Amino acid sequence: MRKSLLACAVLAIVALAGCVDYPFGAPWRDVSHHNSSSLVEFLYPGGRTPPHDNSVPELRLPLRVGLAFLPPHDGSSVGPDAALRQELLERVRQHFKDRKFVSEIVLVPDYYLTTRRGFEGLEAMQRLYAVDLMALVSYDQVTHADTNEWSLGYLTIVGMYVLKGNRYDVSTVVDLAVVDPVSRSLVLRAGGTDVRRGRATLVAAAGELREKSGYGFSTAADQMIEHFDTALNDFEAEVLAGHANVRVVHKDGREGGGGALGWAELGFLALLVALRGVPRRKGPRALLSL
Repeated sequence: MRKSLLACAVLAIVALAGCVDYPFGAPWRDVSHHNSSSLVEFLYPGGRTPPHDNSVPELRLPLRVGLAFLPPHDGSSVGPDAALRQELLERVRQHFKDRKFVSEIVLVPDYYLTTRRGFEGLEAMQRLYAVDLMALVSYDQVTHADTNEWSLGYLTIVGMYVLKGNRYDVSTVVDLAVVDPVSRSLVLRAGGTDVRRGRATLVAAAGELREKSGYGFSTAADQMIEHFDTALNDFEAEVLAGHANVRVVHKDGREGGGGALGWAELGFLALLVALRGVPRRKGPRALLSL
C-alpha cells in the first residue's frame, strides 16, 4: 500500500510539474519583457525626421497646460494600468498646479492620443481642451526574469511555494516633456529612473513582478517630479535673464521678447521672493511654472 501511494504521489508531482503554467515560461528559460511609450515615435511616427529649425515658442501667461500619458507605441495594453496612470498624473498636477504663472493643469485622457499621433494630434488636443502647452508623460520599463540553482525545487509541490527560484530585475524610466504644438518645439523635459531586483517563488512570481513594476513606476515618477522641479527653476532663471529661447506674451497684452522683462516686473518678482521667504528656491521667484 505504501509503495502504491508513493508511486502515485511521484506520478502526481511529475504531472503537476509538467502542467504548471510558468509565468516566465519553462524554468530553464530566461524571459524579458519590454513595454514603453516613446515620445520621439509619437511625435514623429512612421520614421519622420524632426525639422532642422523650430520656430520660437510663444508662451502666453498665465498658462493653461494639458497633461497626458502617451499610449504604448505598439498599441499593446502593457505598462501601467489606468488607475496607476491616473494616480501618477494627479501627483504631477498637484505638485505643479500652484505655480504662479499657471492658470490650470488639465488631465487629458490618453485614449484621445491613440487614434491620431504626431503634432497634428497634439494640435487637435490643444484646440479641444483650449490649452497653451502639452505636458506628455512617457515611460520605458524592462523586466528580466530568470532562474537560479534552485530551479530543481520546482519539481516538487513544496518547491513551487517555498524555493525562490525566480530572480528578476525591473528597470523603469519615466519622462515628462513639455511641448508647444504650434511651434513644434520641446520647451522643457526631465526624467526619473528606478531599478529594483529580487527573488520570488514560482507561485508568487507573477504577482510580485506586477507589484514591483508598480513600485518602479511610482518611484521613478517621484524622481522625475523632483528633477522637473529643478529643471523648471533653471528655466525660469534663464527666462528672467533673457537667455531662454521663448517669447513671453501676457494675455493682457504685455510682451517680453525672448523672455526679457522690465525693471518694474523684476522688482515686483524680487518683492515676492522677500515676502514668501522660500528657503529651498534659489534665484528669482518663478516666472513660468507648470
